[in-house]
Amino acid sequence: MSLSTHVLDTGAGKPAVGVPVRLERAALTLDGAVKGWRPVAQTVTDADGRAGDLPADSAGTWRLVFDTAGHSAFHPEVAVVFVIRDAAEHHHVPLLLAPYGYTTYRGA
Repeated sequence: MSLSTHVLDTGAGKPAVGVPVRLERAALTLDGAVKGWRPVAQTVTDADGRAGDLPADSAGTWRLVFDTAGHSAFHPEVAVVFVIRDAAEHHHVPLLLAPYGYTTYRGA
């Protein structure tokens, strides 16, 4: 299984190039609450705003942390937390960045 992302700067109307992206996995308590995050990988978006083949290789709670300071003065960092239930599937988690907001979703 792999994970990919795509960052689009909707204010500029183009891909967000050079955005640092960090993948983290949740460390959980015995009752399933998140007690911290373990870094797994980091990358930077390419000329098309994409970053692929991140090693989210098992079911669990994951987080993508985007350093968006170069694209948004209002949101210098965006953290997207999501759950992978089926590690055999590819997951795509895009980020649409606007001047005063952002949207994310499970892509194909």
